Amino acid sequence: MAFENETPDAFLRRLFDVAVTVADPMRVIPQILPPKPAGRVVVIGAGKASARMAEAVESVWGPCDGLVITRYGYARPCEGIEIVEAAHPVPDEAGMHATTRMLEMLTGLGADDYVLALISGGGSALLSAPAAGMSLADKQDVHRALLKSGAPIGKMNVLRKHLSRVKGGQLAAAAYPARMLALSISDVPGDKLGDIASGATVGEETSVQDALSIVDEHAIPLPARAKAALAGGSTTIPPGDRRLSTTENKIISAPSQSLSAAAGIAENNGLKFTMLGDDIEGEARDEGTRQAQLALKIQREMRPGDKPVLVLSGGECTVTGRGDGIGGPNAEFALAAAISLNGQPGIHLIACDTDGVDGAAEIAGAIVRPETLASASQKGLDPQEALARNDSHSFFAGVDGQVVTGPTLTNVNDFRAFLIYPTGE
Repeated sequence: MAFENETPDAFLRRLFDVAVTVADPMRVIPQILPPKPAGRVVVIGAGKASARMAEAVESVWGPCDGLVITRYGYARPCEGIEIVEAAHPVPDEAGMHATTRMLEMLTGLGADDYVLALISGGGSALLSAPAAGMSLADKQDVHRALLKSGAPIGKMNVLRKHLSRVKGGQLAAAAYPARMLALSISDVPGDKLGDIASGATVGEETSVQDALSIVDEHAIPLPARAKAALAGGSTTIPPGDRRLSTTENKIISAPSQSLSAAAGIAENNGLKFTMLGDDIEGEARDEGTRQAQLALKIQREMRPGDKPVLVLSGGECTVTGRGDGIGGPNAEFALAAAISLNGQPGIHLIACDTDGVDGAAEIAGAIVRPETLASASQKGLDPQEALARNDSHSFFAGVDGQVVTGPTLTNVNDFRAFLIYPTGE
């Protein structure tokens, strides 16, 4: 479909849909999966995309033994691999029990056995094995505190690793001496393997002291038993440990690929585009304001008759919990941007999480139109109040600006696009 025949909403949504589609495991895994090894093969995994990854594996290898943990509503039909649904972003009993079973499944494997690990974003909550002395309730309290802290994902995961019996390389170590191939879909800035699902198959370089420093820096309230677990030392596996020597880690999909696919559509339609990067972090409201100001600057420099300009970015922004509203990083980014744009004609925006879940809500994100604030005013909605309460999802529900996809079955982080027309068009 040509760009000229689409509304701005439809074009932006098409860009997002393409960004999701190119990261679909059913497209990617059949292209990169090696031949099925002879002998015993065990498939394990965790993350929002892991069930789809398992489905893709069986489409090539046929029925396999194994266990994969995914988010509620994200299960896929598999003939041999057992799919367990559990809670995200705060772990629950189903995830904890499934993780225990997974570790037991790896115990006793030999050098002739083969493990395929399927890892994607969301695994930090779905793989739940609290450190010695901690209860599930303690683990849940830690996750809730982290989600409100405003800490970037890398720092959140440092703490998660040192309060776990499965993260920070411990899943791979449990399978030693079996060979392991870990296929990961990246949902983290910079595609750092140690941050994807808290690096369950990757050696960990940080220390307990690093974790404690993050707790102090972000004033994260820890349960007493979590503090005691940190005081007792970490069980993470350092790089170079022989128990990691039989594990190979490989990223099969990344945010950069999805942004490039969107940029390709822009090029095919003769649009200019600016790529801000796939690794943007920081407070969502601050980044929304910054990018909105950039969009205004670009528009001021455009001439009548110019083709629209597309500004693309990815990464993972965070929200510091200040209020009691319902929101997420993408919707909060969009709300702050809408306030900064102040109804400027000719600038449209989409901001969504590629997994279909922004924060804890079943909403991918939001679309901002020039009329968004006027529509809010007509309906008695105050954007500044919504921002103060972290209530961005409720705000966009009121102005018909929510993007709802349902489970996308993949996860390559946030996708943001500004579509900028010359003034007056």
